[in-house]
Amino acid sequence: MTTVKQILTLKGTEVVSGDASMTLGRAVARLAEKRIGALVLTDESRHVVGILSERDVVRVLASQGVSALSEPVSYFMTRAVSTCSKADTLEDVMDMMTTGRFRHMPVVEGGVLAGIISIGDVVKHRVAEIELESSEIRAYIFTA
Repeated sequence: MTTVKQILTLKGTEVVSGDASMTLGRAVARLAEKRIGALVLTDESRHVVGILSERDVVRVLASQGVSALSEPVSYFMTRAVSTCSKADTLEDVMDMMTTGRFRHMPVVEGGVLAGIISIGDVVKHRVAEIELESSEIRAYIFTA
């Protein structure tokens, strides 16, 4: 089974992050500029302190309006962030994402942000695994 480390080796470990004191408006601009669905908020030591997703932004704007854009993102971020490690398997991550109903999971090693895994990454690698298994079964059948 594929591990998070294997996915990060192919994908890379760059994570677009921000500071919890930045305004919601600046966080939204960064999401749009980088074309990403979630912004990981870290402290100066790269410890994860929160995450802000597109869903969070929609909920805030629907309930509070555009005036919320000038408030600190710390007011709106999810503080109890589910994270994984490089040793976690794809199955572990799928289970956590499904149970928690979220699409982005920071990867933390030694308490420090080390990458991020999205549901797109998980699906891409799971489909590749299934295609490989299918190919191997077909090859076995034709050679048996």
